[in-house]
Amino acid sequence: MTDDDFRDIALALDGVVESAHMNHPDFRANGRIFATLREDGATGMVKLTPEQQAVVLAEHTAMFTPSAGAWGRGGCTDVILANARTAAVRGAMLLAWQAAMEKPRAKARPKKPGARRR
Repeated sequence: MTDDDFRDIALALDGVVESAHMNHPDFRANGRIFATLREDGATGMVKLTPEQQAVVLAEHTAMFTPSAGAWGRGGCTDVILANARTAAVRGAMLLAWQAAMEKPRAKARPKKPGARRR
């Protein structure tokens, strides 16, 4: 999987906007970040619950790994794009997107030039 494949999966979900923070792209739904692409172009991240993360890690050991530190303990899960398969990434991303959509809308922030919406 390429970073563009990861991006396409995210942007195919309803109401998703691509933005950026900390020098890398992020994907937001309901004003909340649910996935990102790392600067290295080789890794993505999906924001899961710790319980969801445990299932994903057990089922797809070569594709997913916990993010570093407290973020990883909280459920943030890195996607190793070279090993990733579309169906598994789509399933994990759908879980992350659903969680973002279920929470109250995040406060609006000023839009950055070049943000894409689908």
